[in-house]
Amino acid sequence: MGAKALALCGSPRQRSNTAVYLEASLSALAQHGVQTELVAMWDRPILSCRACYACWESAEPTCQVRGDSFHELFAKMLAADALLVGSPVHYSAVHPAIWSLLVRAGFPSMKGHPHSAPRPFSRKIGAPITVARRAGQNTAFAQLLLWFSINEFIVPGSIYWTVGVARSAGDAHGDAEGISVARRVGENIAWLLDKLRA
Repeated sequence: MGAKALALCGSPRQRSNTAVYLEASLSALAQHGVQTELVAMWDRPILSCRACYACWESAEPTCQVRGDSFHELFAKMLAADALLVGSPVHYSAVHPAIWSLLVRAGFPSMKGHPHSAPRPFSRKIGAPITVARRAGQNTAFAQLLLWFSINEFIVPGSIYWTVGVARSAGDAHGDAEGISVARRVGENIAWLLDKLRA
């Protein structure tokens, strides 16, 4: 079976600029034979982590909080070989819904404590994409990089940081540089997947 890449779009908008950049990455991946899926989260509510630590007591990576879309998305994340996370920048941070998903996905471990090895995403490939009108990119981008890092992802680079410049609906289509950077990170993910599966 071929490699799978999942892109999570954390925008609250149904037709978002964030999705445009993620689609550029996925298009490059698909051209290299990678199975791709884009999941938009605008209609998938995610509850915040309750810090109950029940996930540390479970034999399998899971979360005890119910009543939202977490378990559907977490299963997709675990099944993917590569994960792209895209978010608009709100007050110099990623959107709260995608952050709630990532926090809860990062807590479960495979041996009890979340700092035990291996982690559920150990040695998967991951890359962030943030989108802003102007300022706030650095902190939001770093926020996602820190999440990927502590969860043992391998993070490839691109020809620039994977940040998009857009505000109103459709602005992303005019950001030629941002689209090319997003495509290149998709190509680099495909290259890494090929090397890791050799």
